[in-house]
Amino acid sequence: MKHLQTFRLIEAVARAGSMRRAAEDMNITASALNRRIRGFEEEFGSELFERLPGGVRLNPAGELLLHHYRATLSDLARVQGQVADLTGERRGHVSLACSQALLPYFLPEQIAAYRAEHPRVTFSVKVRDRAEAEQELATYDSDLALVFEPIYLVDFEVIQIVPQTVHAVMAASHPLAQKAELRLRDCLDTPHIAPSARYGVRHLLDFAARKGSRQVSPVIETESFEYMRNYVLHEQLLGFQIPIGLQAPGDGSLVFRPISARDVPAGSLILGQRRGRSLPVASARFALSLAAALKARYGPEIV
Repeated sequence: MKHLQTFRLIEAVARAGSMRRAAEDMNITASALNRRIRGFEEEFGSELFERLPGGVRLNPAGELLLHHYRATLSDLARVQGQVADLTGERRGHVSLACSQALLPYFLPEQIAAYRAEHPRVTFSVKVRDRAEAEQELATYDSDLALVFEPIYLVDFEVIQIVPQTVHAVMAASHPLAQKAELRLRDCLDTPHIAPSARYGVRHLLDFAARKGSRQVSPVIETESFEYMRNYVLHEQLLGFQIPIGLQAPGDGSLVFRPISARDVPAGSLILGQRRGRSLPVASARFALSLAAALKARYGPEIV
């Protein structure tokens, strides 16, 4: 425990890549920070950083130590949560990395419901793409990830999987709005707005298009699904989204139509944590709550 503050300083230096910048971030002098870390390295018996002309970076020993620090913080938070449960008053903090689609409707509902029962539990909700979310778990920066079509799944322990069919999003006045289901060729032959390649929806569209010797050629490419949903109300374009991020407006101006699974198979929305990690109590309980809500809404998990 006595070295926790030193570990925080080491983490700050690793993040900043510079003693000077880290000292500014931590509001101490660079010389004091350097002495603190040098002293710890002597006590620890190994240097933690490579000293480079343009700054510093963790060496393998430093990476191992930082991993130990983050695991220690996770274990400490778990014990603190267990102690809080002994008093009958659940406290704690839940850190969640998620895809954009979870922001408008699903997560606000779930977090509000959980906090109604446990008002002393706080949350961090971070929007991350499918690669970034997995990295958040690996570095202990997030307890949970809820992400569409994750890439690697190396350090990812799956808690729940639910299918999500890609939908076309359009104004109610769009000619294709009268169809109950769209074929991919309908979408590709129509001017469209699409997410960039880093997102799972685009990955599925690109893969399906290539199988048919076609390509996704959006007139507008965006990082924001909210922008996409709003833009199609201004021009006769098709957008794309998964159903958990969609809700029909009361005025009927926006409609959603599934793209046939014959062309674009359903993707996977996956809730997970770092493999082998014992989550803090609040995060573990919230994960169970999320898993139950996903299963109730979309059916049993797919494997």
